Amino acid sequence: MSTKDEKAGGSPESRLLEVDDLHVEFRSREETAHVLNGVSYHVDAGETLAVLGESGSGKSVTAQTVMGILDTPPGHVTGGSIRYRGEEMLSATEQRRRELRGENTAMIFQDALSALNPVFTVGFQIAEQFRFRRGMSRKDAMAKAVEMLDMVQIPNAGQRVKEFPHQFSGGMRQRAMIAMSLALDPDLLIADEPTTALDVTVQAQIMDLLDELRRERDMGLVLITHDLGVVAEVADRIVVMYAGRIMEQADAHSLYSQPGHPYTEGLMESIPRLDMKGHELASIKGLPPNPSDTPPGCPFHPRCHRAEDECREKRPELHDLGAGRLSACHFAEELISRD
Repeated sequence: MSTKDEKAGGSPESRLLEVDDLHVEFRSREETAHVLNGVSYHVDAGETLAVLGESGSGKSVTAQTVMGILDTPPGHVTGGSIRYRGEEMLSATEQRRRELRGENTAMIFQDALSALNPVFTVGFQIAEQFRFRRGMSRKDAMAKAVEMLDMVQIPNAGQRVKEFPHQFSGGMRQRAMIAMSLALDPDLLIADEPTTALDVTVQAQIMDLLDELRRERDMGLVLITHDLGVVAEVADRIVVMYAGRIMEQADAHSLYSQPGHPYTEGLMESIPRLDMKGHELASIKGLPPNPSDTPPGCPFHPRCHRAEDECREKRPELHDLGAGRLSACHFAEELISRD
């Protein structure tokens, strides 16, 4: 059995994070938006789980709920479970969740420029964690900050710690964010669109860096993105989300070679290829549904070229296709059994 096959199943001992049947609503005076509708996945030590989907599919909301930073109005967790190493997080005290954030779980946010405080130097923001969590002196904490910037391959780290976020390029800011997230050596890292707005060369560097750090630390990595090309080489398993639900879950090879859901199929067909020169790029017609007014049946059926009456009337459950594959499509078996 290959390493990736072993990771696809995992074991209770290696399991870092378990999200089970998670439901989240955003409430206003006018309406209630059901942004997560029964999301379930797990992450093991040393594994990279990629979470794919269009903007608004619930990827970031799931991550923020896991981190415990989306449990105040207008966000409301209405059901489900989040367990870190078997410990239930949704019922934990705020003090306990603060202890876990940074020490055990950490998150790289989508926009590094917004996530970093513009009025403090990058070094101060990294060193602050060592001072308050490790009790280090100001001098020792700053030395650790230099060490962290050097670890993420920022040149001349001893000088760069004294600079402010706006003095860093986009790629360097993202590296600084990674350094800040890894400062306390967490077991689980959630990277929310870590390559957004970066050029292709820098994207590759950031992805290589994350993968290298994951292997060195045996760290679980949740990689949130809408870019299928970014995760093709680094993901062990992939979860595809749409309208706050999981449409498909599979190991990377199976999902890329034979999608088990029409939505995944549409995403794959929209990837530009060298042999398509001169041809119109395929796209999924229409828009994702409004979370406050999701259609009956399969939420993807208004955009699905394979939809039949059953899809419009009956919502498909996420069911097991074998070999660690899951799909929420009435015709999943037909899709993956095609020649």
